[in-house]
Parts: sequence; structure tokens; C-alpha cells
Amino acid sequence: MALEFKLPDIGEGVAEGEIVQWLVKPGDAIKEDQAMVEIMTDKVTAEIPSPCTGVITELRGAAGDVIAVGTVIAVIDTTGKPAFSTESKVTSKELVAAAPSPVASCATQALMSGLMNGMAGGVARTEKIATTALGKVLAAPATRKLATTMGVALTSVPGTGERGRVTPDDVRRAAAGGNVAVSSRPSMVARKTEQRKPFSGIRKKIAEHLTLSKHKAPHFAYVEEIDVTELVKLRSQVKVDGEQRGIKLTYLPFIVQAVVSGLKAFPMLNSTLDETTNELVEKHYYNIGIATDTPNGLVVPVIPHAETLDLWGIASAIQATAEKARSGKLTPADMTGGTFTLTSIGSMGGLFGIPIINFPEVGILGINRIVPRPVVRDGQIVVRDILYLSLSCDHRVVDGADGARFINHVKNLLEQPYRLLMG
Repeated sequence: MALEFKLPDIGEGVAEGEIVQWLVKPGDAIKEDQAMVEIMTDKVTAEIPSPCTGVITELRGAAGDVIAVGTVIAVIDTTGKPAFSTESKVTSKELVAAAPSPVASCATQALMSGLMNGMAGGVARTEKIATTALGKVLAAPATRKLATTMGVALTSVPGTGERGRVTPDDVRRAAAGGNVAVSSRPSMVARKTEQRKPFSGIRKKIAEHLTLSKHKAPHFAYVEEIDVTELVKLRSQVKVDGEQRGIKLTYLPFIVQAVVSGLKAFPMLNSTLDETTNELVEKHYYNIGIATDTPNGLVVPVIPHAETLDLWGIASAIQATAEKARSGKLTPADMTGGTFTLTSIGSMGGLFGIPIINFPEVGILGINRIVPRPVVRDGQIVVRDILYLSLSCDHRVVDGADGARFINHVKNLLEQPYRLLMG
């Protein structure tokens, strides 16, 4: 019996997904719940498991293809019999007649490739360098990015991971002097070299989302200087308590608390504009997105109902979501429902940055690095710990004066952090 497997609905509001890579090929036996394909949506990247045990007879779609939810992406023979034999006999005339056109299905091309290889030199042996049905080396997006950065050709790296998948350690070993080819691209002019890579996956999703934000929301920015000398002292005093709880206490939980207080005082910053009904929707719950840099790109996991958590609860939630983000284990539920976003943009240096709004939210707060600076206090030059906060808002919803008042509210709390501990 042939089962047509359709791309499932893998998240609220997700209508389509992009194929990152196939983890199986036609002719492979597959077990129920075995990972079959890696799919990326604008919410998350996830491995889709097989719904049954059987043999893959057809794959529909190539890496980079965008597939609508409900579209058949694979056909599985549940009788368990292979869909074709690598020992099949075909004449050269039949082979030419059956050669796939540029628009032929992935499965047909894979079948024809296998038959051609068989005629050229018998059935191919299984090598350590495993490939997908599309001929791509099995490797996660982060591994591919690492290989590109280190100038290593994945096609020459033997994989030691599951199913022959190339791992980051494999790439590092190759770069350290393994017997592999270095990736290069020939050039007509020696001094002018180029490398072309598909603009797809999470990088493409980020680009689409940010372009929408800049197109829809007229941004304005406001930057304020915060004297966080007392906050630095307070964190130093209580971070030992965090270590005993298994929590690495950063400044971010304090800032989340101050921001939630500010959003309560200025609810227009915790709203969205419903353009369909022409209504401003003020939200009386505070789901704080934390922009997180990962090997696969920028993601924004959400701390739901931050207003119900104390300092340690917020710190624990931030730590847990950051670990899930960096290990690629976020689910669509972890990344939906945000009402306001924080982004730490000073870890690499710089004075301050102006972040782009995480649309359809109407505000985002950039947290820059804390630096000791000389300032004037009571007519004297003293050294204080200074933080720049940079706020971007949708000017359709938030007036500049309200943005400034919001930042001043946050500033007062961070400069007198004991008030945060008093609730």
C-alpha cells in the first residue's frame, strides 16, 4: 500500500515550509517516527518524522523548495518492499527515453541517477560521506556554515555522525590538516573572486521579516544613558545566590522586570495595530521576546507572562530558552505570542545600535554594553558604570514623548534597582 505523506501543520499560523534537507532517499527503509526531512518555517526549523514504517518510494521537492502545508512531499510503501532494484536491466535506448527533464520529480532524478551509475560501473558502494537524495552531503545548517567559514569542502569530509552525517568536529579535523579538498571557486580574473550561496533558510526568513517591519512600521529611535553603578553592585551581591540555584544571573532579568513595569505604565508600547479592523489592541499580558544569536541565525524565543515571575523565575526562563535556541530545539510555541522584544546589541562593542522592530509588535529595546565612563556628579568628575538603552518604536502607534517617558521609567528603576526587589 502506498501512503502519500503530506506536509503537516507544524505551528500556529504556519502555511508553508522550506525544505532544508532530506534525511532519507528513495529506496530507504524507514521506521515510524524516524526523522525524514528537515523543514524550516518563519517560526522554527524542525525535523519531520515518518508516520509509519515502510520504504520510501518517492520524494517530492528539493532543498530550498517552499512547500504549502497539506502538499504531498513523500510516498511511502507500507508493504515494506523496495520501490526499485539497483540491479534493474535497462537498454541505452530506454535510458535516454526515461532521462528526467529539468522539471522532473526529485525521486525520478534520483532513480535515473542510480541506474546511470549502475550502467557505468555496477552498483555503487556505500561510502563514509553520506548524501541526501539530492546529492548533498548530510550536514546540519550550522555545520555547513562552519565549513564555509573554514574553507572546507563538505564533499570531501567523511562523516562520523548518525547515518554518516558530517559533524562540526569532522569539519574542524578536516580544516586542521585532514586529507580533504579546500573549497574554492575559479575566477576569470585572479584578483577578483566570488562565491555564490543560496539565499535561503533562516537567513531568508529574517530578511523577509525585517523588510516587512521597515516597510510597514515607520520607525523612530530614542537613546538614553543609564547610570547602572548600583545595579552592577546589586548583581555582584546576589549572583552567588543564583549559582546556588544553578542560575547564571545576568543583567537581563533586572532589565526585563523594569521593562514590564514600564509597559504597564505605558500600555501603547505593549500593543499591536490590527489593520484589518483598524483597531489598536492593547495587551494586558507581557510576553517578552529575547533576541538570541545562534549558529543558524537570529531567533526570538519568548518568555510568556513575565509579569508573573520574580527575578529568579525570569532568569531561569531566559537561561532555559537560550539553551534551547542554541541547541536548535526551539518549537513554534517557544517563538510565538511576543508582545515586546529585547535585544542585546553591545556584546561585540560599539557605542549603541538602533534595532528594527519585531513586527507586528510596536517596540523593541536595544541593550548595549555597560562601560565605566567619566561623568559629572555634583560638579565632580567621577567614574560610573554607564549603559545605553536604544528604543525603536512604530511611530503610527507610539509618540516620541511616550517613548521618552517609557525609557525614563525604565531608567529610574535600573538606577535604583532595590525598587525592583520590592516588587
